[in-house]
Amino acid sequence: MREPTLRDVADAAGVHTGTASRALNPEKRYQVNAETVRRVLKAAQSLGYTPNPIARSLKTARSRTVGVIIPDLTNPLFPPIVRGIDEVLGSHGYSAWIVSTDNDPEREKRLVESLRSRQVEGLIIATAQLEHPLLSTLHQKGVKVVLVNRGVEKLEIPSVTPDDAAGVILAVDHLAELGHTRIAHIGGPQTTSTGTSRARAYRHAIRDRRLDDDPSLLIECSDWKERDGAAALRSLLDRNVKFTAIVAGNDLLALGCYDVFAERGIQCPDDISVVGFNDMPFLDKFRPPMTSVRVPQFDVGVEAGRMLLDLLKEPNRHPRSILLPVSLVVRGSTATAPR
Repeated sequence: MREPTLRDVADAAGVHTGTASRALNPEKRYQVNAETVRRVLKAAQSLGYTPNPIARSLKTARSRTVGVIIPDLTNPLFPPIVRGIDEVLGSHGYSAWIVSTDNDPEREKRLVESLRSRQVEGLIIATAQLEHPLLSTLHQKGVKVVLVNRGVEKLEIPSVTPDDAAGVILAVDHLAELGHTRIAHIGGPQTTSTGTSRARAYRHAIRDRRLDDDPSLLIECSDWKERDGAAALRSLLDRNVKFTAIVAGNDLLALGCYDVFAERGIQCPDDISVVGFNDMPFLDKFRPPMTSVRVPQFDVGVEAGRMLLDLLKEPNRHPRSILLPVSLVVRGSTATAPR
């Protein structure tokens, strides 16, 4: 039995093939009246017709695909972001190719080349470093790029990021209200905008509230992983740095602190309070449940998808950046400072 064609759908719906094609295309559906669209969609469903994306791309010279590049597929931050991106792209007839770089610049370069060889129309990138040669090259070549969760300096590339500074201020204010005066910051890599903006906000918040401004309380991790947070806390403890609370650069770094608490017999929050950042899924299941700065992860993805679609429709539009609001979710990992 042969596969149904566009002409079969058009004949079944009683319309011209061009009308059927527009009705089946999410971006051109508005050109057809609602009753006709309903009839065409019903005919396509009853016949089991599936549009051929390859044939469409050959006809329009557009692939209807977008590359999504993330640094770490195992990081729970990214699936909701990717879901938001995919929902927006899918509603406009686009598909997403999702790749993970494992924070390896060479792997990232190979993956980007592979995506471009597949004629993706644009890229959504969550791997950006402050100094990022590959991004500079893509920008010079006119590749349509939107950054998500990160920004870069010196390049006018549109981006969607959470309000990192506001989130850190919320965390420090919360701990200060609980009586903590020596608050450590276990920060992410200072090669990323996320790491630098959160560390900068921590320093400003500590000084503005006249808390103990001790450089030994701030420690940088080389990566955003749980093991790096654990190594940072061990370093603070082994150097005998005194503190009663921690603001971590993200939830995984904070979870690394939990590992060390178990190792060293430290009670959280009785001995040390901890605040994470991102509010990734299942934080309420840990013991104690983790206080964290909530990032609207799905909304970050939605806005990134919309921004790239706008860029594809208007290639010459001036780059813009969106800063999304955050909130603090207070759970059991923070308490009044010990005496």
